[in-house]
Amino acid sequence: MKASLYKDTNYALSHLIEEIKHGKIGVPELQRPFVWTPAKVRDLFDSMYQGFPVGTLMFWETDAEVGMRQIGGNTDGKVASQVIVDGQQRLTSLYSVLTGHEVLNHRFAKRRIRMAFCPAEETFEVTDAAIEKNAEYLPDITALWGGRYKSVVREFLQKLGKSRGEDLPHEEQDSLEDRIDNVRDLRDFRFQTIVIGSGANEEQVA
Repeated sequence: MKASLYKDTNYALSHLIEEIKHGKIGVPELQRPFVWTPAKVRDLFDSMYQGFPVGTLMFWETDAEVGMRQIGGNTDGKVASQVIVDGQQRLTSLYSVLTGHEVLNHRFAKRRIRMAFCPAEETFEVTDAAIEKNAEYLPDITALWGGRYKSVVREFLQKLGKSRGEDLPHEEQDSLEDRIDNVRDLRDFRFQTIVIGSGANEEQVA
């Protein structure tokens, strides 16, 4: 029986982020840079939050070949062992938002993707000056995956109550906290993934 050239699996987003951090996932050196608009990144987060499918990722095992550019900007000399065949924009978007790392835009300039979340409406928005001043929004959800998670939530609730001129009812606080927890739990979102073995050639992958 002929061995399969690929395997179907699924990975949690947190696992993929760690693989990127450690330089194990890369993109071809000549592949175009990150080109998604911030609005498209917002739509990706909204789809994940609603539990909708967001497409399949595809990796190709490379036997640690050179010529791979690492999403995470790894500088310790490691060579990526898997290359992204399909899903570069999605993974780059998620890596940038969850870690706060900058990515390249279509002009090859570095920028960070900032997303905001309104717990009351359960909506995501691209962070701008108006949203930063709006107490209804968490202006930069990257903070939810840092070491100050509880402080970030507490400060948001305090700021929201102050903007309304009164303390938030306990039931509303609990509801808002649950919705913020749901955003943080996106790190557990699972992606259907196809991993193509190193025995495949470029024609087979294409």
